[in-house]
Amino acid sequence: MPHTLDSAAVRRWCSLTLEALGREREEIDAINVYPVADGDTGTNLYLTAESAREAVEAAAGAGFGETVRAMAHGALIGARGNSGTILAQLLRGMAGVLAAAAGEECSGELLARGLAEAAREARRAVAHPVEGTILTVASAAARACEKARGENPAAVARTAYEGARAALEATPGQLAALERAGVVDAGGRGLVAVLGALVEALTGAAPARPVRAARPLVVEECAAGGPAFEVIYLLEAEDAAVDRLRETLDALGDSLVVVGGDGLWNVHVHVDDAGAAVEAGVEAGRPYRIRITHFDVARGPAPQRAQRAVVAVLPGKGLAALYAEAGATTLLVGPGQQPAGGQLAEAIRRAHAHEVVLLPNAVELRHTAAAAAEQVRAEGVRVALIPTRSAVQGIAALAVHEPERRFDEDVVAMTTAAGATRYGELAVAERQSFTSAGVCQAGDVLGLIDGDVAVIGQEVADTARRTLDRMLSPGGELVTLVVADDAPEGLADRLEAHVREAHLAVDTVVYPGGPQAPLLLIGVE
Repeated sequence: MPHTLDSAAVRRWCSLTLEALGREREEIDAINVYPVADGDTGTNLYLTAESAREAVEAAAGAGFGETVRAMAHGALIGARGNSGTILAQLLRGMAGVLAAAAGEECSGELLARGLAEAAREARRAVAHPVEGTILTVASAAARACEKARGENPAAVARTAYEGARAALEATPGQLAALERAGVVDAGGRGLVAVLGALVEALTGAAPARPVRAARPLVVEECAAGGPAFEVIYLLEAEDAAVDRLRETLDALGDSLVVVGGDGLWNVHVHVDDAGAAVEAGVEAGRPYRIRITHFDVARGPAPQRAQRAVVAVLPGKGLAALYAEAGATTLLVGPGQQPAGGQLAEAIRRAHAHEVVLLPNAVELRHTAAAAAEQVRAEGVRVALIPTRSAVQGIAALAVHEPERRFDEDVVAMTTAAGATRYGELAVAERQSFTSAGVCQAGDVLGLIDGDVAVIGQEVADTARRTLDRMLSPGGELVTLVVADDAPEGLADRLEAHVREAHLAVDTVVYPGGPQAPLLLIGVE
């Protein structure tokens, strides 16, 4: 006897989807050749589905409409990668129809309408839709269930699944990259798993899986070239600003997918200039949960798991390109924000490496980073946590990073370099308080050295100079300055000149901190 599609069925669907993608994640990763052969489609779909399930579980006891909205919202805020972002829009399109028209359960007619709207919404979200992808599979599922509109939800879901499965088998003939590799589309394969979970949630029986098996890829099957970075962020912005953002990002790169609405969007794009992609988001509204990943595989071999990678947390986008050029996967946080342990663990997984060096770059993240590292170690990845307390210590560690040497030796060298770097920061006091340097008033400029207030001043440049002198008093060979966009004009030039005049034989390098970064970061090696 088929189950009805109600709140309980939606919760079963989310749980069964996560189970299915968990079983098939490695298989889907292995056939990921389009749009970038980076071997993470299964992982991204799994993480997106995990966020959807968590949101539904948090809404336990809610009515049908609220439950399907929670599922869609959870997928939106947790969407990962190209296929995960499209899946989020599919769920959002379906939820919009079901939540608006259904009572406490959904008819087969309404489910068919929801799947049709899901396919339309997903296509609208992609800047340049391509056939032979998850979009094709979604459209085929919607067309198939048109014939079953008068049936119960279980029959509609089963018909949609069979239509999707047939479309998936045809994808190699629609996309050259798939035909060369001899595989079906990875995103479409994931969507078939999602629809299969819906059938199981409504009938209690899992449908037959697709017959085409994944096989290992060879180097010749993966195209070279393409943008160097994947940029993903959540964005709070108005519709008109998002329309302009789409035009800007479309000119910057490819694989552009912007999903969401009602003021909250998930933005995904592949670009060579990651900073410009984030800056476009700043101009459109408020971007956060920014993730920038360097495509090591985009310019070369098949999506094999790398031997070693570096994962770093960064305050603002200014240093993202510098870290990414060194091969690091970066997780960006805004002022006063800290990533959760799950976000750090996910960033480690996204590095796709057997060995990972984690740079938290903040004192406050020490315990969170340690917990995330331990979580991923349990999955078979070797993770070393270097307790960097500032992004400038992370720069020092990256400068001596050599992936070719033994892991332990590399970690020791990076740890030594970070530990030998004193770090400082300029901040503005928000209120009167007692510090190790005396009492400060709201609006005072504070110079912190190794986490403690060492200088209190009224003017940024003077406080920066005095802080720098304190840091160089024991000696040093290299000064690193990371300057935020809102720092006083000419600050870096004035500090460089001061170092040349007052501290002979000390070199200075300057990096832009970008918007939303600390006013000034100082490193002395």
